[in-house]
Order: sequence, then C-alpha cells, then structure tokens
Amino acid sequence: MHDVGKIGIPDKILLKPGRHDPEERKIMETHASIGAQIIGEHKSELLKMAHNVALCHHEKWDGSGYPQGLKGEDIPIEARIAAICDVFDALTSSRPYKDAWPLEKAVALVKDQSGKHFEPRLVEMFLGILPEIVALREQFHEG
Repeated sequence: MHDVGKIGIPDKILLKPGRHDPEERKIMETHASIGAQIIGEHKSELLKMAHNVALCHHEKWDGSGYPQGLKGEDIPIEARIAAICDVFDALTSSRPYKDAWPLEKAVALVKDQSGKHFEPRLVEMFLGILPEIVALREQFHEG
C-alpha cells in the first residue's frame, strides 16, 4: 500500500527497464504525494498510518529524502520502518531493470545506510529479526 501512488505514474516511466532521467525521476517521486492523496485524511488510526507511510516512506533519517525533506524523528515511525522494509525488498527482488541482490550485499547496504537513510535503532532491530524476515521471504516467495 506504500506505493499506491504509482498508479498515477505513466507506464512508460513506471515500467522503464533502465535508469530514469532527471525529469522521469522527478515524476516518479510524485508517487508518494499521490499515494497520500489517494488514501486521504481519516479519523481511523490505521488509515492515518497508511497515509503517513505512503507520504513519508522515501524520507531519510539525515533529511535528504523526499517529498518533504523530513529528518530524524520528524519522520513518522511507521514510515521509518517501511523505508527499511521497502529498500530491503527492492534490493533482494528482481526488477525489470536489475537482478535481485544477494542477501549479504543487501544487508551490507542497510548497515551502511544506518544514520543516513535509516534510523540506527531501527537498523539494529531489523538485523535482530533478519532470520525471521528471511524465513518469511522464503515461505512466501513468488518465483
């Protein structure tokens, strides 16, 4: 649900097999705001959380993310958690433009991004439950 806004991105950009040029990247980045608009604002705690995740899952701990450039604890906790999950899943999954990374390489990137892209405390927690995550990926692998 974090990427629901991608339905507002043209297929020629969304399904492009290579890297996006700067203009395409700018358009692709709008998916976070589009997703938040699709979900809307609600009284339901679950839908508030979904809105936050859609809007903020590309924000980075160091403030270099998008769409708002939020930093540190200004990023909703649910979006900080989703960011790690999203990146790990993207790295370890095949895409039209790349092969899946080996687990060790993906874990090394997550560790390297602690304090930059990701909250260090959440990286530690993620690494602590990595065996369970790997087991679930294997159990539900679509391949």
